[in-house]
Amino acid sequence: MPLRNLIVKSSTFLIFGIVFISKIVKAQDTLYLSCSSAIEIALGKSYSTRSFEIDRKAMQYYFSYYKAMFKPRLDLNLDAPLWQESVTEIEQANGLPVYNSNGSMQVGGNLSFTYVLPTGGNLSLSANPFRRNFTTVLASDNSTLKTDIFNSEFSLYFTQPIFTKNKLKENLREAEYNYQKSEHSYTRAQMDIVYDVTQEFYALYRSKKQVEISLEKLKNSEESFRIARLKLEGGRMAQGDVMSAEVSVAQNKAGYLKAINQMQNEEDQFKQLIGLDLDRIIGIVTNLEYKAILIDEQKATDEALKNRLEIKETEMDINLLKIEVDRAKRVREFQGNISAYYDLTGISTLGAGTTTQLFQSSFENIRNRPPNRGIALTFTLPICDWGRGSSKVKQAKLNLQSKELYKENQEVTIRREVREIIRSVNESSEQLTIHQKNLDLARQTYKISQMRFENGDISNQDLTIEQERLATIQLDYLDAFIGYQLSVNNLKRKTMWDFENNKSYVVSQQSQR
Repeated sequence: MPLRNLIVKSSTFLIFGIVFISKIVKAQDTLYLSCSSAIEIALGKSYSTRSFEIDRKAMQYYFSYYKAMFKPRLDLNLDAPLWQESVTEIEQANGLPVYNSNGSMQVGGNLSFTYVLPTGGNLSLSANPFRRNFTTVLASDNSTLKTDIFNSEFSLYFTQPIFTKNKLKENLREAEYNYQKSEHSYTRAQMDIVYDVTQEFYALYRSKKQVEISLEKLKNSEESFRIARLKLEGGRMAQGDVMSAEVSVAQNKAGYLKAINQMQNEEDQFKQLIGLDLDRIIGIVTNLEYKAILIDEQKATDEALKNRLEIKETEMDINLLKIEVDRAKRVREFQGNISAYYDLTGISTLGAGTTTQLFQSSFENIRNRPPNRGIALTFTLPICDWGRGSSKVKQAKLNLQSKELYKENQEVTIRREVREIIRSVNESSEQLTIHQKNLDLARQTYKISQMRFENGDISNQDLTIEQERLATIQLDYLDAFIGYQLSVNNLKRKTMWDFENNKSYVVSQQSQR
């Protein structure tokens, strides 16, 4: 074998080997997605899912904050140190005022334990020991006076509002309602993601199918052009028909390129929607077979009214507005408060010494000094505010009335939406059946047209028309299939009920968390 031929054959073999290996590697790196797997990825990685998850967790911590308000609290404040110097004016009866310089250095702290009562009051126990050094420079003779003290204070405080609502419990209910709203919004967002991913999945599938149809049209036109040239050589076709076939090839090449660009744009949008890297290679796997579902309109309406999260969110808004009505009433309501305190205070009297000596002296002073104590019962009785309080109450009640009216209209809207969606599902199912039969007929008709073209019974232009008709009918069937799938998913989203598996979607969503 000549060396040149050997080199050519070896190079050809190497090129085909590289192409074959690259295809295998590409196939291994390709992520094949069905509609359900794409939804699963989107529910974990998409921007919308992560964003709503962050908002839900933030509201969960908001609710936890108000739950923790009922738990005890331990606080420590330290002065380490607290140093101050200032000038004090001293008035003199028979002369001008003089100015003494005062300074102090304090080291100590306050430790307090607060127990929140279920009734909305507080019971706190605190200890406040500190050592303070005082210095005063007298303006009269510039002499310096110094003294050291140690203060030991132990206090018990109690406070309890009466004749009014428990604000802690009210704030907790408000936080709970807001948290429940966030839970409903999160679940509803998941349902929207399912619908959006389904819509974009089939839009991408349609784009890929458009590429396949465009490629099929291109191959058919190339085959027609080949046959036309053979007929021209045999004298059975005019030059004009051959040129027409060549133009069809060029047009189909341009259409094929346009379909590829549109498909790539759809693919990037789909990857962003479900949370995949734009450079990730994906493939679409789906089955265009479908099974018609039976829908009970009364069942669908009942499940929608029971499960629609918009209604539950509106109910939470109504509960929140009821709280606002109560708060508006308390602006000018009769209120009372009980407070009491009991503390033991000892101050050292040595004037100087070590910290231990001063501390012991302050404890001895506690035994000699009577305790500080007191109790107070106070009332607030509004007399006249010239309508400010009543106006605020009326505003809050009207806001509540408006939301209740909105809920009534919302229920009517849901009933109407469910009926419209059921009609849409039934109509899509009928259209899909018709398009399936039309597609089968169009394929048979095109095969016959190809045979007639090869036999010379029809022109290239006639065959091109049949190609366009077949491509249009293929896309019409695909559009009907997509419309049916979206209608079924929209029914699931609007009723929160899976008619295909006869189960509640709310339960399945909660079990996923």
